Amino acid sequence: MQTENLASQAIDYTEPTAGKSAGEESLAPQQQRIMGRVSYLLAWFGGCVSIGTFAMGSSIVGTLNLLQTALAISIGCFVIGIALALNGAAGYKYGIPFMVQARSAFGFTGTRFPGLVRAVPAIVWYGFQSWIGAAAINAVSATLFGFDNLVLYFIVFQFLQIGLSMFGFQGIKWLENVGSGFILVSLVYMFYSVINRYGDEIMTKLVNIEGTWGLPFWGATLLFLGIYSTMMLNVSDYSRELKKGTGPGLLTTLYAMSILPCTLFMGLIGLMVSGATGVSDPIQVFSSAVDNTPLLVVTLLFIAFAQVTTNVLNNVVPPTYILMDVFKLPFRTSTIIVGLLAFGTFPWELVKAESSAGLQVFVQTYSAFLGPIFAVMVVDYFIIRRRRLDVGKLYDPQGPYRGVNYAAIFASLLGAMVALSLSSVSWYASLAPAGLSYYLLMHHWPACQRFRT
Repeated sequence: MQTENLASQAIDYTEPTAGKSAGEESLAPQQQRIMGRVSYLLAWFGGCVSIGTFAMGSSIVGTLNLLQTALAISIGCFVIGIALALNGAAGYKYGIPFMVQARSAFGFTGTRFPGLVRAVPAIVWYGFQSWIGAAAINAVSATLFGFDNLVLYFIVFQFLQIGLSMFGFQGIKWLENVGSGFILVSLVYMFYSVINRYGDEIMTKLVNIEGTWGLPFWGATLLFLGIYSTMMLNVSDYSRELKKGTGPGLLTTLYAMSILPCTLFMGLIGLMVSGATGVSDPIQVFSSAVDNTPLLVVTLLFIAFAQVTTNVLNNVVPPTYILMDVFKLPFRTSTIIVGLLAFGTFPWELVKAESSAGLQVFVQTYSAFLGPIFAVMVVDYFIIRRRRLDVGKLYDPQGPYRGVNYAAIFASLLGAMVALSLSSVSWYASLAPAGLSYYLLMHHWPACQRFRT
């Protein structure tokens, strides 16, 4: 009886998917890849227009000048590209999602730890960005029709995103690819509008200041990196959709160059408008920066659209897969639950002017936990496993990866403790302690022997 039960579980989880239609997502190894290089680049490009990046730019006003901010963003994006290529290698090679990849390091039950750490910030950002998008739609409604009801638009906007999310990666591919051109043109226009309106203030307050190249500069690279530190953890959820044939060097460049334009524009826009006006609310800023009503409407609709493209890629898929793994729920049910949970993040509190610094602390704090988990997974795949995984065992709940690998848990917590003591550079500070301690525990702790097999 037990053998039959294991066999049925193996069929549920390990049978490769030969193809899938919209909304048919599973944790099984992905055999039918739906994205080429261009499509994959555009998906990442469209999914990285985060208002959170705007908030991070606002939070460093008075710390760095304009040049230093641009360099900090660029460094952060190339670090992100390297990290995404490293941790996404297993998913790209074997077609497995993050929650399955994590089993080799954390164990079947132990994956709930990295899953929870990944899901919480995703749901918080989901709610935050949904409120921003709804505020943009409400501003358009008030401008054109005189109807102002932010709560109503928030509810409608959130249910719209839940509906779009249910189409899975087929829907994501279509949404991101179609929207990328609109996003790029809108960002260039917004950047031009800000410089045109606040050029003198920007020169005085952001260009002609000394700034710093010390720890605050490297802390700023972490802030813009931290926006994506969540995706660095579950990048296999996306890389398993990319068609094979792309080397690691090209893949790193693809990630970095897809993320850099949006991050650079949004971060600098946030820095410039907040430095010039003292206002951190993007809706209020662009309402005052754009004098032409039709252009204002287009700009606000861009902000709303950008939240959809970012949420469905970055903030819906990860917690959805986690619910599928832990509670064995179908994909569409999980997306609905994730969307409903976003209502409970109280995003109207996160968008207040005084919340900009709080978001900075939030990014630094969750990065302190995400960095160690990232380090553990990279060490596990490249050093412990030497890039070789027995996929069948990753889907066998009674196999060597059953239960919890406490070496991964202890190493992650150690890395987090070090990171929290150096909060301004938390992600960087966590990597070496977590990675080294995991390697040593795996080689010298007898309890880890079956996980080394």
